[in-house]
Amino acid sequence: MEYHEKTPIQDARKYKVGDVIYITGEVILARDEAHKKLLEEGSPLDLKGSVIYHCGPVVAKKNGEWKVVAAGPTTSIRMEIFEDEFIAKFHPAIIVGKGGMGPRTLKTLKEHGAVYTAYTGGCGALAAERIKGVKEVQFLEELGIPEAVWVFRVEEFGPLVVTMDSHGKSLYDDVNKNARKNLEDILKKIER
Repeated sequence: MEYHEKTPIQDARKYKVGDVIYITGEVILARDEAHKKLLEEGSPLDLKGSVIYHCGPVVAKKNGEWKVVAAGPTTSIRMEIFEDEFIAKFHPAIIVGKGGMGPRTLKTLKEHGAVYTAYTGGCGALAAERIKGVKEVQFLEELGIPEAVWVFRVEEFGPLVVTMDSHGKSLYDDVNKNARKNLEDILKKIER
């Protein structure tokens, strides 16, 4: 299914692995240091039903306003040590990144009714086209541009492909199982 949604997201349990989502509204960027800081100090933003994007943007200030040059996804597995606690504490609806996440996150997605979506790596300039402006930035002085918490206003941001859902399904688990089976088949042929 294909969804065109406005933030905040009311019900992420409806999304299933393979669904495609486009977001209009706000997307909140948070990488490693931002996750850590928000967990330690609390969030100045209401993150319930939010879309959290694992991204370190490339931005420039022009005439006193931020201009987003590129905003491609960063590798999400780095956030695996934080994501379960982050989801349980702040209740975002959609996590966006690349490369997938692990079993702790999958378990928490199921418990809290959230999903993980993949955005294509290498498409930072394309992502920037869907970003209509910067609403605010938190912790810029402390964390710097790539690690700060950015709030972007977006229009039809996507496609975001649901790869881990709130029903315990993970596309990454399926791929890994198939890869292991194929490897076993190859090894059997070699041994003959």
